Amino acid sequence: MNASPLVRQARALFSKDADMAMFFGYDPDDIATDADLLAGALAACTLEGSARDRLRAIAAQILHDDQDACGAALDDLTAAAGRDADPGGRAATLHFANGYHLLLSYRLTHALWNTGRCALALALKGQFTRALGSEIWPQAQIGRGVWIDHGLGVVIGQTAVIEDDVSLWHGVTLGSTLADTGDSRHPVIRRGVTIGANATILGGIEIGAGAIIGAGAVVTRPVPPGALVTGPRAEERTRRPGMFNGFPTLSVLEGRE
Repeated sequence: MNASPLVRQARALFSKDADMAMFFGYDPDDIATDADLLAGALAACTLEGSARDRLRAIAAQILHDDQDACGAALDDLTAAAGRDADPGGRAATLHFANGYHLLLSYRLTHALWNTGRCALALALKGQFTRALGSEIWPQAQIGRGVWIDHGLGVVIGQTAVIEDDVSLWHGVTLGSTLADTGDSRHPVIRRGVTIGANATILGGIEIGAGAIIGAGAVVTRPVPPGALVTGPRAEERTRRPGMFNGFPTLSVLEGRE
């Protein structure tokens, strides 16, 4: 079977231990395409049985038919593997990284929402929320090359916008305020932003490109491009030489820059 490079990497990974196929519910030796591989890894996040089999079939069909969704999922995988040395490569990240599974679940539910299968998108969103301990609403708009490290406790609201090359840690909330209404009640996160663990960003505010939001910050006002904000009041700080300055973009990781 003529397999993609990612599938061949997955086969090598599974060959290290015969029990891998049992726990993931499929064997990469039996598939050839990236879409089928992504579907298998995603379905493995849910309980065994007929529901898992049906989820795998739905995901495979969606990812075969929607090249943008599949391409975005593969870009996310490249970003996750490139920005984090663990678990160790694209195939390992696909199978072992909870944060990547969360993004992959969003790619599926967002694609379902866009095809008009809104009830199923919300039903699967609920399943993945319980399985992964995080929640991304299908209506959110998320660009490519996004990385969510650890993935636990992340909440991304319905009208949130996340552009390309954004990195988030566990516990990040992109939420609304009780005063917010309408179609812009969640934050807009511009390209290349990094958001630390347990940061909370509320309301229809904009976080400028390349900004860094420190762990635990509570942000309720817009943040300028390239700014560093920290602390419970999200105070802007001066960036000093040698400080963290953001992760490499997807273009850099793919060698396009």
